Amino acid sequence: MVNLHKVVLSVFFIGLLSTAFAQEYKAGKANWQNLDFADDGVHGLSTEKAYRTLLKDKKGEKVIVAVIDGGVQADHEDLKDVMWVNEKEVAGNGVDDDNNGYIDDVHGWNFIGNAEGENVHFDNLEVVRLLRELQPKYISVLPSTPLNEEEKRAFDEYQKMTTDYMAKLKQARMGELNYGMLKDVVDSIVADIGESNPTASQFSAYKAKNRNESRALRIIASEMKDKSFEKFYEELEEAFEYYSNQLKYHLNMEYQSRDIVGDDYEDSSERIYGNSDVEGPDGEHGTHVAGIIGAVRSNDIGIKGVADEVLIMGVRVVPDGDERDKDVANGIRYAVDNGAKVINMSFGKAYVKDKQVVDEAVRYAMENDVLLVHAAGNDSKNNDKFTSYPNPRYVDSLGFNQGQGDAWIEVGATSWDKDNLVASFSNYGKQTVDLFAPGVDIYSSIPSSAYKEASGTSMASPVVAGLAALIRSYYPEFTALEVKDIILQSVVKIDDKVKIREDNTNKRVYLSDISVTGGIANAYEALELAEKRSQRK
Repeated sequence: MVNLHKVVLSVFFIGLLSTAFAQEYKAGKANWQNLDFADDGVHGLSTEKAYRTLLKDKKGEKVIVAVIDGGVQADHEDLKDVMWVNEKEVAGNGVDDDNNGYIDDVHGWNFIGNAEGENVHFDNLEVVRLLRELQPKYISVLPSTPLNEEEKRAFDEYQKMTTDYMAKLKQARMGELNYGMLKDVVDSIVADIGESNPTASQFSAYKAKNRNESRALRIIASEMKDKSFEKFYEELEEAFEYYSNQLKYHLNMEYQSRDIVGDDYEDSSERIYGNSDVEGPDGEHGTHVAGIIGAVRSNDIGIKGVADEVLIMGVRVVPDGDERDKDVANGIRYAVDNGAKVINMSFGKAYVKDKQVVDEAVRYAMENDVLLVHAAGNDSKNNDKFTSYPNPRYVDSLGFNQGQGDAWIEVGATSWDKDNLVASFSNYGKQTVDLFAPGVDIYSSIPSSAYKEASGTSMASPVVAGLAALIRSYYPEFTALEVKDIILQSVVKIDDKVKIREDNTNKRVYLSDISVTGGIANAYEALELAEKRSQRK
């Protein structure tokens, strides 16, 4: 889902509002997601404490974690030594050596590319794809048009989708306009100053020529209190690009990219298509996620992943836009068939085309003792009230509940800042979000062997996936369900109320009001509990 990829920025209106990026957080401690509250003053995972004490003289087994995402740089300096390698496949020979149907799948598979090496970069939102299918049938329907019950339900859904689509389109147009205007004004000011990277004092000394420049200078001054101009401008460009891409691709009814793949898209049972390029044209999100899970801990470069005996399998199914159900299902099945014991899924969307094909793949993962870890979403919404996809609940063709996949963990995001503990963007839900984990200002790997901070439940989910891999590595006797239970039973409970936003209103609630466990994932507590349970086995 595109909202799991975007930079968390607030929209401003030049000429109407003078506030811009209302950043809630300042930079936290390096590696904070792995730190401990008692030792370091932040509600991290207590990973380093666990390694120093509980795991000091232990050796774990290798555990394969599949990163189903937008792409992973397999040769990244901090990931190349922990990438899963399909030993039965000969790299680059163009032959399906292991006869699994996937040619040269050395580090995983890409379900949104073709055999010639072309890849899907952008795609629509699911609501656009569904509207494109429904419009020919319902665009001319009037209140007096006779419809049967099934058609009435479909028409009602069509109307809701149309309303939602128009709201998204309006927001995207406003976002592109306003961020574009600010960028133009900032560019003009920088050109007048005559420096490519001006200092705060140079901006302060600059005399505004008009109202827009005055507002831009106030925005710059506010932002440069805790970041460089270079960082501010990078975020500005990302925000402008985000809204521009929405208009060009995500919300563009005329844009279609599936032809690149060349599959029979309507055949959800089709499984053999794609190529072996696990990074694709934009592997930033997936590479960042992979680093959080398992970047090498002992090489004194980059970052420290959560799990030290992990093998990362790259499975590319998420474009810049909404993922497709067929690809998600095939990604899960590929990961299971090739030995993954934990699957991280930092993506999601508001609409679904073929939920049952994903449900069948989730069932397949459950049958094969695989734990699925999923990001709750970045809409500041209550997931108990707003359904998002994928989810662990199985439905039939009419949408009626048919049980659920129990080896599934839904993760919300927290910050290192105890005064803003629950990330302002994080979704939550007393019945639907299991727990919270660090997801703000997480420094991790990105392509070109580089590193970057990012925030989102996309970052919180791999923290928990890494913890699951850690438990399965050092206590391989536990099933996926037992690992889930250990993680949920060992959360650190928070006594104080936290801030959330619901129905456009700020509220203070307990974590137990907005999650199943009422707590934050903790590696030290989980491994201690795992040891106790292991001794009783």
